[in-house]
Amino acid sequence: MEADVASKIKDLREKIRYHENRYYVLDDPVISDQEFDSLIQELTELEEHHPDLITPDSPTQRVGGKPLDSFKKVRHSEQMLSLANAFSREELIDFSRRIYRQLDESEVVFIVEHKIDGLSAILKYENGLFVQGATRGNGIIGEDITANIKTIKTVPLKLSEEVDLEVRGEIYIGKEDFSRLNARRLENGESTFANPRNAAAGSVRQLDPAIAAARPLSLLTYSLVNVTGQTVETHFEALQLLQDLGFKVNWHQKCRDIEEAAVLCQEWTEKRDELPYEIDGMVIKINNLSQREELGATAKSPRWALAYKFPAKQKTTVVKYIVVSVGRTGALTPTAVLEPVEIDGSTVSRATLHNEDEIRKKDVRIGDHVLVQKAGDVIPEVVKVIKDKRTGEEQEFVMPHVCPECGGEVAREDGEAVSRCTNVTGCPAQIREGILHFVSRNAMNIEGVGPALIDQLLENDLIFDYADLYYLQKDDLVSLERMAEKSASNVLEAIEDSKERPLFRLVFALGIRHVGEGAARVLTEKYYSLDELRSASEEELMELEEIGPTIAESIRNFFNEPHNQQVIDKLKEAGVKMEEDGQEQTEKKLAGKVFVFTGSLDGYTRNQAKEIVLEMGGEVTSSVSNNTDYVVVGEKPGSKLDKANKLGVKTLSEAKFKELVGNK
Repeated sequence: MEADVASKIKDLREKIRYHENRYYVLDDPVISDQEFDSLIQELTELEEHHPDLITPDSPTQRVGGKPLDSFKKVRHSEQMLSLANAFSREELIDFSRRIYRQLDESEVVFIVEHKIDGLSAILKYENGLFVQGATRGNGIIGEDITANIKTIKTVPLKLSEEVDLEVRGEIYIGKEDFSRLNARRLENGESTFANPRNAAAGSVRQLDPAIAAARPLSLLTYSLVNVTGQTVETHFEALQLLQDLGFKVNWHQKCRDIEEAAVLCQEWTEKRDELPYEIDGMVIKINNLSQREELGATAKSPRWALAYKFPAKQKTTVVKYIVVSVGRTGALTPTAVLEPVEIDGSTVSRATLHNEDEIRKKDVRIGDHVLVQKAGDVIPEVVKVIKDKRTGEEQEFVMPHVCPECGGEVAREDGEAVSRCTNVTGCPAQIREGILHFVSRNAMNIEGVGPALIDQLLENDLIFDYADLYYLQKDDLVSLERMAEKSASNVLEAIEDSKERPLFRLVFALGIRHVGEGAARVLTEKYYSLDELRSASEEELMELEEIGPTIAESIRNFFNEPHNQQVIDKLKEAGVKMEEDGQEQTEKKLAGKVFVFTGSLDGYTRNQAKEIVLEMGGEVTSSVSNNTDYVVVGEKPGSKLDKANKLGVKTLSEAKFKELVGNK
C-alpha cells in the first residue's frame, strides 16, 4: 500500500512539473487552471497523510520554513563582473575592433540578448535538485536567498537531468503583474512601489518567504556558469541546454557581425515597450566560450561582453535652487534641487551639476526650465537649459567662497575643475566621509559600521576621526538608539577583526588623495611598513613606475600634516597592523612573476587566487604570452592551456599552485 502511495505521489509530481513548465516557462498550458489546481490539491492531501514521503523538490514545498533573522553570506564560485556600457553604434564598433585585435574576425559570432531590468541571482543545483540561490552582492560575496527563490514558479526545483549545475539569471516582475501588485497595495492602504525593479529587489530580500511568495516574481536565465557531464562549446548551446533542463531562458539571437547586432539594438530601442517586462538595454556577447577565455577580463568587466544602454528618458522640470555638498577630499559638488518629476517609473527631485565649469558651460540658473535625464537610466543629470522659457527672473549661481559645512576657505587649484574646502582636519563633512571611506568594503571592511551609526557616534562626540573607532567601548554603543548589546558586541568584534587587514588595505583606507586601491598595492610592494612609506621622499616614491609626481606630492603632503600623523599614531597604539611581517623574504617571493588562470579551481575562487598572487608580489593577466611565467590549470581549461603549451609556458596544477604559495 505504501509503495502504491509513493508511486502515486511520484507520478503527480512529474505531472505537476510538466504542467508548471508548460505554463510558466513555455507560456503554452495544455490544461485549465482548475485542472492544475486539482493536481496540486491531490498531491498536498497525499503528502499530509504521508509526511515521511515529502521531499524538498516537491512542488508543494515552494513556500515553507520560518522567517529568517538575517541572510547568510555566500561566496560565489566565480566573481560576477559588471558589464562595460555603450551608448552608440560607434562604441559597439570600437568594442568589435578591440575583439578583432585578438581574434580572427571571420570566426567571431555575437549573441544579442535583452538586458532585463531586475536583480541578478545565482542558482546552484546538485544531482538535478535546487540547493541554493544567492544575490549578486558585491560580485564576490552575496546573500543566501534560497527560500525566496524557491517561491518563484519559473525556477525548477528539479531538473530534467541529474546534473550539478550553476546558473545565473535575472529576477523581475512583469509589467502587468507590477500594475496589479500596486493596485492591491493601494487597496490595502500600503505605499506603492516606484518601479518593477525596486519591487523585485525588495521582494527577494524579504526575511519571510511567505511575503516573497505573494509577489509575482519571475526569473529568466542568461548564463551557464558550469555543469557536470556536459560538453558545451558556445553560449547558444548553453542556453539550449538550460531550456532542455527546464529553465526559462532570456530572449537571444545570433549575429554574424557587430553591424547586425547594432541593428538589433536599434530595433529593440523602438520596440522595448512591446515586451511584457522592462529592459534597459541589450547585451552583446561573444558566442564561443573558448574565445571568451582568450579575451579574458579587466578588473571590472569581461572583454567579451558589452551592455548597450538605451537612450535615457528625459523630462522637463524647474530648478528650484542649487545646493552644495562636501566630499571626503573636500570637493564641493553642486546639485540642482528640482520640481519633482517622474522619469521611467521613479520620482526625480535632484540632479547633479558636477562642478562650477559644468554650470557655466550649460548656463544653469536658479529658476530655469531644464531637460533632465537618468544617465544610464540611473543617475539623474541636467542635460540642457530651455532658454526660450526664461522670464528674466532667473538667478545665476555663484560657487561659495567658504565651505557650507564648516565655514573654511574654499580654493580651486590650477588645472582643476573642482573647488575644495581647505579645512581638511576640521570640516565635519570631510571627517564623516573620511570615516565612511575607512570602514568601506574595499578599505578596512568593518561590517555593521555604516552611515547611520557613524552619524550617531559623531553627534554624541564618541569619535572625532576614524582612529577613534578602535577605542570605543561597549557602553558607548549600547547607549545609542537601536543598538542592543548583541549588536554592540558584533560591531566591536568587526572593529577588532579589521586590525589584521593587509597593509595595502590600510594605505587605501587612510584616504590619501589620488591613492586608489591599485596605487596602494604598488606602494606596499615597495614599502613593507607604514613607517617606511611615511618617511619616503617624493623622489623615492616617483622611482616606482606607477607613481607620478601628483600622487607622490599628495602622499608626502598627507604624511607631513600633523593631524594625520596623530591619527596614524592612534591607529598604531590601538594595535592596527602597520607592516607585513617577514614579507621581504617570504610573502613577496612571486615578485616579477606573471600568472594566468584557466578553468575552475576547487580550493579558491578566481578572485581569491588572484588576491594571493598580488599580495605575494606577482601579477595576474587574462591572456597567455611569452611574458607569462605560469598558467594555473583548473578543471575544464580553455584555449589558454593550448596557447601555453604552444608557447612552452610552464603550467601548474591547483595542487602545485597551492604548494607554490605556501598553502595560503
